[in-house]
Amino acid sequence: QVQLVESGGGSVQAGGSLRLSCAASGTIFSIGAMCWYRQAPGKQRELVATITSSGGTNYADSVKGRFSISRDNAKSTLYLQMNTLKPEDTAVYYCNGFLNLREYWGQGTQVTVSS
Repeated sequence: QVQLVESGGGSVQAGGSLRLSCAASGTIFSIGAMCWYRQAPGKQRELVATITSSGGTNYADSVKGRFSISRDNAKSTLYLQMNTLKPEDTAVYYCNGFLNLREYWGQGTQVTVSS
């Protein structure tokens, strides 16, 4: 059974950095576009960053220049490097991706940024 498992969340002060990872497990024969979403308390889930199978990237305006999405297909792992974190980045971050032509979600990892 295919699963996505996030790691790397935690608590940091404003201006700090974190690196999130999302590892895919199970029998995987294709990996399509992968994304990071986040959901803050009382708010809707929002798309943070996307990376296509060929490596093209796109970012939400709120994180451009601070966050970087990447992927290692050999390791079936997705990353999100988050720099210059702000309190408004506090949220649960979810990994999302198309594996074996189906959409999967991770369970989420909490990121808390204090001022």
